[in-house]
Amino acid sequence: MDAQSYSTALADLRTVRDQIKKTRAALAKLEADRDKRIIQLASYEKAKAERIAPAAGLGVADVVTLVPALAPDSLAANDDPQPPEHKPSTVQAAVDSTPPLPQHAAAPAMATASARSAPPPAEAAASEPTAAPEAPRNLPSIPAGGDAWFAHTSGLASARPNFTQQARSTVFLDTASGVLVHRDQTHHLDLGAASAAEILTAVFTTIPEGVERIYITAGDPWHHDADRYPYLRDAVAAWLSAPIPGWRTDTGRGRDRMAGHFVHARNPVGRYQRDNGEQHVEIRSVGEWFDVDGDTPHTVRDAFVLLWQALRRHWNDAVLMGSPSQTGRDLWTRTIPTRGQHAEGFPVLSEELRGLLHATAGQGRNELITPPRVPEQLSELVEYDRTFAYAKHTWKSPVGTPRRVTAAAFAAWSQKEQMRALYGCGHWQVRVTVPDGWDHVGLLPAPAPGDRAWHYPAAPGTTFTTWAGGPELHTALTNPIQPWKIEILDGILWEDGKPLDDWAKKLKETWTNLSAQAHFQGDAQQARAAHLASRAVRSILLYGIGSFAQRPRMVTGTTPRSAERDVPADAEIIGFDDELITWQKPTGFARDPNAHPEWAAAIWSGARAALLTQRHRDDDTYVGALHTPPGTVVAFRTDALYLTQPHNWPYHHQPGDYLLRGRLSGPVTAPTSEEELLTLRDAGRAALTAEREV
Repeated sequence: MDAQSYSTALADLRTVRDQIKKTRAALAKLEADRDKRIIQLASYEKAKAERIAPAAGLGVADVVTLVPALAPDSLAANDDPQPPEHKPSTVQAAVDSTPPLPQHAAAPAMATASARSAPPPAEAAASEPTAAPEAPRNLPSIPAGGDAWFAHTSGLASARPNFTQQARSTVFLDTASGVLVHRDQTHHLDLGAASAAEILTAVFTTIPEGVERIYITAGDPWHHDADRYPYLRDAVAAWLSAPIPGWRTDTGRGRDRMAGHFVHARNPVGRYQRDNGEQHVEIRSVGEWFDVDGDTPHTVRDAFVLLWQALRRHWNDAVLMGSPSQTGRDLWTRTIPTRGQHAEGFPVLSEELRGLLHATAGQGRNELITPPRVPEQLSELVEYDRTFAYAKHTWKSPVGTPRRVTAAAFAAWSQKEQMRALYGCGHWQVRVTVPDGWDHVGLLPAPAPGDRAWHYPAAPGTTFTTWAGGPELHTALTNPIQPWKIEILDGILWEDGKPLDDWAKKLKETWTNLSAQAHFQGDAQQARAAHLASRAVRSILLYGIGSFAQRPRMVTGTTPRSAERDVPADAEIIGFDDELITWQKPTGFARDPNAHPEWAAAIWSGARAALLTQRHRDDDTYVGALHTPPGTVVAFRTDALYLTQPHNWPYHHQPGDYLLRGRLSGPVTAPTSEEELLTLRDAGRAALTAEREV
């Protein structure tokens, strides 16, 4: 580029800048006009949010947020989370006499199907401090007469399968280079713009006998037209749904009930079948299993081969399914005992209790602590990541028929009985008060505005009502700084069991074996493949645990613009054009025999507790956020901790150990957004790698 071209390009860039500014202003004006019209419509005495939402291109929740008076009765918040007949009981901590809680559970934050790219400026402006605060979110309670919830769903239990999974013919495709690896063969494809139609045509022309699964290793073809859409998810949906001559969306077959496309911003799944129904194929992202960093399709294929071989040492019928969550659950079912107490399987909770756990059991802790709670200039930023954390916390899980523990029943117990209950497998509704003089991080999750959002109050004197698991409550009562005040309002208590122990032990051994191969393998490509395979084992356990939570199903549909009255009343509008309205709506819980949200909830609670305090028995020492000086914790990210100073914490390459992953020398400007934190994280990891290579 010469000087004249440079000057011309700058002028063009300024023109684009001005157009963006005008478009933003026009969009903001249109949105303000839309909101004004919604408010005007709400003045009609028979106005309903479910009628206004599709006309506005919004979800019902968005309309209700704008006009709270339009909230349907079924969505009204529970303003009295405590049943009147139960007087709360205050738990007093026996700090000196009660042993610290072994952190017996941990789990991941699951990627959601509605993950989106950064919002456009008009939407981002809504989160500025000047915006009106959102209404607080109240969590549901067990209602009067809710004792009937404490049962299992009739005829539904996890049982050991009596069939062998069938392997799927799989290929690995880099859509950026066109390289396709099928078994031990390599092909070079002309993919054009890499639409789903072009990919299927090229693959089935090259491999006429057909394949059933296409893993995309690089190229992210579903993002090619992303600049045409406000959100990545919209671009992905359009890519998946584009018509393909001779093909249609898969409707499922046999025992494999998975059907339809899965719209996800980063790792979508396209499921297609021939019009004659004779062939079925999936297009998936290998990012579901592990992060690739310039790895070729050959290396990715070798990783899957090594993974399968390692799993076969523990499961002679192991088959790699489409996703790590499917694989994890299938492998788990093959560890259900054939004799003994649980030979008949593990019964599934009532739908009411599953719904309660879904609404009240959060996942991994993700919190950014900003100035003035931390200095504006950090002395340094240090990242500790808990190695294969979730494998450490599966040794004890809830089993049997749960029982309700009311406030009155809990109060009648001795202190020893109370602490034993909190040490066990339970899920508790509590009123929490942060003690006077508290100057460290928050200990318990509280509902924050927004769908399934959580925050961690830490200001002295703050009182809130929430649900939490035993590990967190035990930590709040026996933490090394100062006990918190906990009032028990209600609770669910199970027997202690080991339904996940055998499964997790086998996965831990598989992970250890592959990690050793990655370390000692002399061939660089095979070492990299072994490393990727070990990361895949992590994903199998991580997402396998998450799949036990069994979120309510969502269905997606379209309705002609001319028939918008036919959009379901409980649907959320996720897109529209001149002809069609695209929507999605929940359909409740499926009759899934492997739905065990009580296991996921217990593990998630333990994961959050382990970020606060964890004992290393062999070293007789404690690690975690509460063992750092006040004001030095910058962030929590599921199983990672970001601090302003390093600590000499033991690391033995065992699940749950705190591994030093990054270290960025200061002064470092404290991050105020997730994007800034991730940028600093990457810089810190690169700096630590460079330091170790010197």
